[in-house]
Amino acid sequence: MPVPRSLKTRAGMINERLTRTFPGSAKELCALRYDSPFQLLVATILSAQCTDVRVNIVMPEMIRRFPTPLRLAEANPEEVESVIRSTGFYHAKTKSLLGMSKGLLSRFEGEVPQDLEDLVTLPGVGRKTGNVIRSVAFGLPGLPVDTHVGRLARRLGLTSEEDPVKVEHALGRLLPQELWGGLSLRLILHGREVCHSRSPRCERCELADICPSSPENSRRGSSIATKKRSPNDAS
Repeated sequence: MPVPRSLKTRAGMINERLTRTFPGSAKELCALRYDSPFQLLVATILSAQCTDVRVNIVMPEMIRRFPTPLRLAEANPEEVESVIRSTGFYHAKTKSLLGMSKGLLSRFEGEVPQDLEDLVTLPGVGRKTGNVIRSVAFGLPGLPVDTHVGRLARRLGLTSEEDPVKVEHALGRLLPQELWGGLSLRLILHGREVCHSRSPRCERCELADICPSSPENSRRGSSIATKKRSPNDAS
């Protein structure tokens, strides 16, 4: 079929098809294992430049030793580093984890806040991490943009933006808020399994017929330019 020129139409079709392949809520699609917003926050900080599998291996010991923000805030940095060393960048992650825990205690009574504006004030918590917490732990609108999401959004012709925050806003204009978290995780799963960075598996992609970057559509000259758009140009 022709590539839909309306970005909202294309985004809706992409989400619908990926939902059939990867059903479930953002909470159900999240690969990180956790039992509380605090645990998910710790796990998400650890997941930077690290696989979810490795984080899930490390988390039980983290929870055993540092089950609360207070215990983590008071922890010896060297002990934390010894637990999370295998996740990489353990010096920086330990600093973020301790700072995050102290921030929760000093400003939020030890509870993980729900507002993105509050979450991003915590050490080690950027918009991507904050949106993970909102969409997965709290079921609130949140659209995390990692390298997979940004790459697929551009490849699918939904935006030409490179900056993750601009990609987040561009995608957010195309779908209702309640779909944001699920879309992000489905794009990540699709990027890991099918739409690889260097050699996308277009022959087995359920989006190939509506993707302007697929070989078939490129040969037909149906690639659609995605120049920078204003918020009013999404349709």
